[in-house]
Amino acid sequence: MRYLTLLVPALMLVANTACRQAHAEDHDHGYTLVADTLYIDPAGVMRSVIRTEASRTALVSRPVETAGTVQPIPTQYAYIAPPFSGRIVRSYISHGQSVRVNAPLFEIISPDFTAVQKEYLQAQSDTEYARLDLRRKEDLLRNGVGSQKDYEEALNTLHIAEKELENATAALRIYNADPDNVVLGEPLVIRSPLSGSVIENNIVTGLYLGEDAEPVAVVADLRKVWISAQVKEKDIRHISEGDSITVRVTAFPDEVLYGTVFHIDEAVDEETRSIRVLSVCDNSSEKLKLGMYATIKFLPAPEPYTVLPQKAVLQGPEKEYIFIKTGPDSYRKTDIEVDFTDGGLAYIRRWEHGQADVISEGGYFIN
Repeated sequence: MRYLTLLVPALMLVANTACRQAHAEDHDHGYTLVADTLYIDPAGVMRSVIRTEASRTALVSRPVETAGTVQPIPTQYAYIAPPFSGRIVRSYISHGQSVRVNAPLFEIISPDFTAVQKEYLQAQSDTEYARLDLRRKEDLLRNGVGSQKDYEEALNTLHIAEKELENATAALRIYNADPDNVVLGEPLVIRSPLSGSVIENNIVTGLYLGEDAEPVAVVADLRKVWISAQVKEKDIRHISEGDSITVRVTAFPDEVLYGTVFHIDEAVDEETRSIRVLSVCDNSSEKLKLGMYATIKFLPAPEPYTVLPQKAVLQGPEKEYIFIKTGPDSYRKTDIEVDFTDGGLAYIRRWEHGQADVISEGGYFIN
């Protein structure tokens, strides 16, 4: 116990001595750091090194940058394949050609289409015969030489024939064939479902296509394209439909293209913990090619941020911090959380210190 009594004062003496030595060393450098408060010696060398700057508030659109790919808009992209098996007998297009909606692409002869034509012409003939028969039965009934039963049967036959003709006409329209100009045995003309360019053409005259044949052409309108980007889960809160984006591609590094966020997926990719964001981008210059890699920068609606020089932010063992001025030569060490940096500035959302002067230069000399 006696030894313990002597040891405690000795330890306290050593600690106080070390503390005085540390403060003396700090004082030699022109400052003293006590707990979280920094005191600058007005006559010391540190006084000439330190610079301060006032914090400011600004409305800032926080950019979110990620990678993506150029993809077609599905409604503006069409795979062209015949509706049934047959042989191509004529082609109207070449690779890269511009076409309008309903423009002819190629012709195909098929027994299946011939059967559809035959059914239509037969239904048309049956309807016309039923209509004439009804008129005869109606005249006979009016002149007292026909029966009501015969008239009703003729009327019913006409209704059935008209229904058959309606179905046969619908079958023709499925293949974009004109019911008013049907010629039995003529080839079917395959037409473009949209205006655009022929970006793939495998049409060969004389080629026979089976029912499960691959598409022989692709027509696409690429004046607008989708930019498909993968956004990290932590950043998705900064992005909304309708936000603006900028797009850069390696092929044109000095050019910036612009677009708008169109859709944000509802599910997170469990492997990458990212969310797909689709944006519509103008491509009237046709510089964006399908499959290109792109760098996308999302520009959300502006939000209020506190702005500081990036040099004012110092990195501690666990957190970032700054020194806020509290007196003529005193500063308080304050932990902060920087949301992002850009152009030598630090942007902070969670700021509870009002208008404040902070050490903007020289803080890194303080240990």
